[in-house]
Amino acid sequence: MRVVIAEDSVLLRAGVQSLLADVGITTAAAVDNPDAMLVAVREHRPDLVIADVRMPPTFTDEGIRAAIAARKEIPGLPVLVVSQYVEGSYAVDLIAEGTSGVGYLLKERVADVADFLEAVRRVAGGGSAIDPDVVAQMLSRSRDPLEGLTARETEVLGLMAQGLSNAAIAKTLVVTQGAVENHISNIFAKLGLEASRDENRRIRAVLTYLDSTAVRA
Repeated sequence: MRVVIAEDSVLLRAGVQSLLADVGITTAAAVDNPDAMLVAVREHRPDLVIADVRMPPTFTDEGIRAAIAARKEIPGLPVLVVSQYVEGSYAVDLIAEGTSGVGYLLKERVADVADFLEAVRRVAGGGSAIDPDVVAQMLSRSRDPLEGLTARETEVLGLMAQGLSNAAIAKTLVVTQGAVENHISNIFAKLGLEASRDENRRIRAVLTYLDSTAVRA
């Protein structure tokens, strides 16, 4: 696996590169600004981009905007963004482009090496990895159309948004996979998500509450 790292902090940039090297992941480029990230992505066509949300020159949303631009240039490019704080609106912007190969983690998760490396592999493999704290904030702030969900259904939806499979959700909640499937069916029904050949209801369920949160932000 080859990655491009975009992080303005020298120490964090070097630390992530070292963690990846320890497990055999090659850093094709490590840069400190969004423009250099886009250049590196075009040159190296990496398997994954790891980018900070806030980067120079204004330290607001340059990193995530560059990540979104990179995914538009290279559809399906796996991107894992990291942020110092819970910034749900930025997560909405990124996930709105599609949840396949997308991750959003708080920087404190990088300190948990096992969790971070699992997220790296999951996103690079086309999955998603949304930080639980980000999901929790968005769920707590959302209203319609989620107010009809039970507490358990909301919990299941949160785990879905983190990218967990039905089996993983069942293990986390210590319930059967059949119970999880029933909860998900109820979620789809309450959100009015009918089966469709062209659309993934799981993705639509996640985007429904993210969009609802963005409207109220």
